[in-house]
Amino acid sequence: MGLTVAVTGPTGEIGKPFVRALDRSRDVDRIIGMARRPFSPEEHGWRKVEYRQGDVLDRGSVEELVADADVVVHLAFVIVAGSSESEHINLEGSRNVFEAAVAAGAQRLVYASSVAAYGFPDLDRPIVESDPATGNAQMPYSHHKAQVEALLSEVLDDAETDAYIFRPCIVAGPEAPILVNQIPYVRWGDRLPGPLRALLDGVPAIKPVLPDPGVPFQLVHHDDVATALRAGVLGRGEPGAYNLAGDGTITMADLARELGYYSVPVPDLAVEATAEVVARLPRVPDEVTWIEAVRRPTLMDTARARRLLRWRPAHDATDTLRATVAAARPVVSA
Repeated sequence: MGLTVAVTGPTGEIGKPFVRALDRSRDVDRIIGMARRPFSPEEHGWRKVEYRQGDVLDRGSVEELVADADVVVHLAFVIVAGSSESEHINLEGSRNVFEAAVAAGAQRLVYASSVAAYGFPDLDRPIVESDPATGNAQMPYSHHKAQVEALLSEVLDDAETDAYIFRPCIVAGPEAPILVNQIPYVRWGDRLPGPLRALLDGVPAIKPVLPDPGVPFQLVHHDDVATALRAGVLGRGEPGAYNLAGDGTITMADLARELGYYSVPVPDLAVEATAEVVARLPRVPDEVTWIEAVRRPTLMDTARARRLLRWRPAHDATDTLRATVAAARPVVSA
């Protein structure tokens, strides 16, 4: 008898590739995906997936979702929103999922965390899973990821449910365009008057410029994240935390080059000074706090996933970058 798997956030940038991989697994018989907005499994070509409308903040909906599940996968998470709103959704929603999974007797709980949970520590070596996931209080996303991991540990204390925690670096690929979409020119370009937008696109001398602090960062393809999550669902290796990143690194200059933009070096002191100013401001948009991610290299060691899960990413950082930009190019040049 195959597994029944309950999934929150099945239509997100990680959710769709993951559910697709799970749908192909011979060890899985049934997948129940819960989302706030309707989706059609048939339109995605999913054969084993059932749609369940619901919200992670609704405890009743969550309990119905996990009632018959052997494995519960929690992917639903707000990345950018007002700090108080996202904290409420991320923490209370996650608590509902974790507590309901334990109460229902799920064998395993798979949670998609992030490299941000480590809080961007100043280390002279790659981050390993035994390093503390303390988060960064200046960055809501990082802070929430660390809080949710602590919450998971609290809920699972003395429980018989095993937990697999995955900490991917920046997830990218054709179905995960956030790396490109968060660039201001891309986000706001469609709001520019037509003649001005055409001028910017047609004159190389005034192409957009991306600041490059020279800090290397990792990428991981959404399909590679999907195979790691699937390994957790199937109970491979052993429970615990796993770092996920493709081979190699890139910089903002590489991103600019792939987009056909210019890049300009930014001194370390300028980045540090800007980050310190942002940290002292009483009210700033959550997006601005992501400057914490480029203050210093935040690179992870992925040996544990490779050794215990037999995880082998099929895409390196450069391949993933190119695939992401190629898929987003109509938006970039629109």
